[in-house]
Order: sequence, then structure tokens, then C-alpha cells
Amino acid sequence: MDLKLKDKVIIVTGGAAGIGKGISISLAKEGAIPFIIERNKTDIKDTISEIKKQGGQAAFAHAELTKPEECKNAINECILRFGRIDGLVNNAGVNDSIGLENGNYEDFTTSIHRNLTHYYMMAHYALPELKKSKGPILNIGSKTSFTGQGGTSGYAAANGGRNALTREWAVELLPYTIRVNALIIAECFTPLYKRWIATFDNPEKRLDEINNRIPFERRMTTVEEIADMAVFLLSEKSSHTTGQLIFVDGGYTHLDRSI
Repeated sequence: MDLKLKDKVIIVTGGAAGIGKGISISLAKEGAIPFIIERNKTDIKDTISEIKKQGGQAAFAHAELTKPEECKNAINECILRFGRIDGLVNNAGVNDSIGLENGNYEDFTTSIHRNLTHYYMMAHYALPELKKSKGPILNIGSKTSFTGQGGTSGYAAANGGRNALTREWAVELLPYTIRVNALIIAECFTPLYKRWIATFDNPEKRLDEINNRIPFERRMTTVEEIADMAVFLLSEKSSHTTGQLIFVDGGYTHLDRSI
């Protein structure tokens, strides 16, 4: 299937690690040019190298997305290099375990800035170019905004905000024919997830317990499965889909996990 993404310039925040890396690679395989915005220079180098080895194209900007000025500068770098923006993937963030009992004002507000504020800033600064290209926005979200998790108030609140912004922007941007959707992730075995599992006394047992709670095939969603859905939503093949929160989670969020 030709997704008609060839030479489309798509910004991917946090696009050099985990789910973001998967999306960048899948975009490049479809002929698009992922513009990776990332703070980790080693991750950027490795991801760009991998994409180029596969015959794809990619570009990047270094940025600390908790700083609005760096968000703006990264967007401007993309425009300076390519003269356009054809889509935006808001992905960067981290489950930082800022809970109600063990947190405080500073920790909570920092978590919101780390996980939500830059979603708004990136879309705000990219919007003039997206209006020209009618480029879509895709927000990556988490099950924590639906299921709760415990001990992660900042991250859960930020993800609730991502969901709300997805539908708010879908309405606001209707006059510009800009589609806005969100992908909601549950359990995906990224390098960050692997490090978290390793903190348990018996990581293999804990991993088995989690897998057994996922209804479909008793396994985690792969990065590639998430990336493929992301690329589809960024393409013209999903041209009448907007304001949707789409779950790529093996049924984790909505199916009865007692089955």
C-alpha cells in the first residue's frame, strides 16, 4: 500500500529512542523524512545511522523540550532546512513516578512540563506551516489516563491533558483541514520499560505477570505495531479520521482482564 508519504517532512519529538525511534524508522521506510527532535546526541546519531543504512532519509535538531525557546528553535531549524512541515508527532515524555503521597508542587509541575507543556508548544510553533501543508498532528498517550496506575499523578494528569488537547485541537483546526489524533499505549517493551522491569527483585516473574494481563496473545505490543499505526494515521489513507483516541494495546485498556 502506498501511503503517499514520500518526501513528507514529519517532526517526531523524542524520535531517537523507544516508540519515537520506531515511528521515525517506519516513516523513513515509507519514504518520508522524519525530523527528529531529541536531547540525547548518541541516540540521534544511532537512529540516523540506522535509517540511512536502510536507504532512508532523516534530519534532526537537539532540544530540551521543557524550554519553550528550544521548542521554537527546533521548529525553526526544520523550516530553515526543508522550508515546510508536513506533520507533527508529539511523543517525548517519561513516566516519572510523581505521586500524590510522595510528590510536591515542584515535582508535579515539573512533570507536567516534562510530559505535556511541550505538546502544546510544538503544535503552536509548527501550526503556521501545518496550515500551509494541511499536515496532521499525532499525540502519543498512555493508558494511565484511563486506567490509573498509582504513584504517578504527574504523568497520568499529563496524559489526560494530551487526550483533551487532541480533541480540542481537532475542533479548532477543522477550518484548516488539519487532522488531530492520539495513539494510546499500554504495555510496550521499550528500553525504558526494560530498565524499569530490572528494578524488581524477580524481573522475569514480574514481566510474566504483566504479559498475562494483556488479553490478546498474552504479550506486549511491539514498537513496530505502534509505529505502523502511527504512520497510517499520518497518511492520506486515514484522511477522514480526526479527534480519535486510538488504542494499540492488545485490548489491555478496555477488555476484561479476568478473561
